Amino acid sequence: MSKDWPLWEIFIRGQHGLSHRHVGSLHAPDAQMAVNHARDVYTRRNEGVSIWVVPSDAITATAPDNKGPLFDPSNSKIYRHPTFFNIPDEVGSM
Repeated sequence: MSKDWPLWEIFIRGQHGLSHRHVGSLHAPDAQMAVNHARDVYTRRNEGVSIWVVPSDAITATAPDNKGPLFDPSNSKIYRHPTFFNIPDEVGSM
């Protein structure tokens, strides 16, 4: 068994937020300890309402160098871009 604790990625949902936001990483022996450490490190001012911890090795990411080949196909689908209608000022931000 390794003596090194695994790395966990920490996501916090703020008091007024609708989604979780990546706030950092930490090492912990298990998920519950990662939640406890994340609470102590990232929510010291009572700003969070929910914490997610994800093992770093469970995250699959794309490389920035693959941006072109990965996202270019969506550029040909103009119906996906919100340019065909006007949003009333009363709506605010979407």
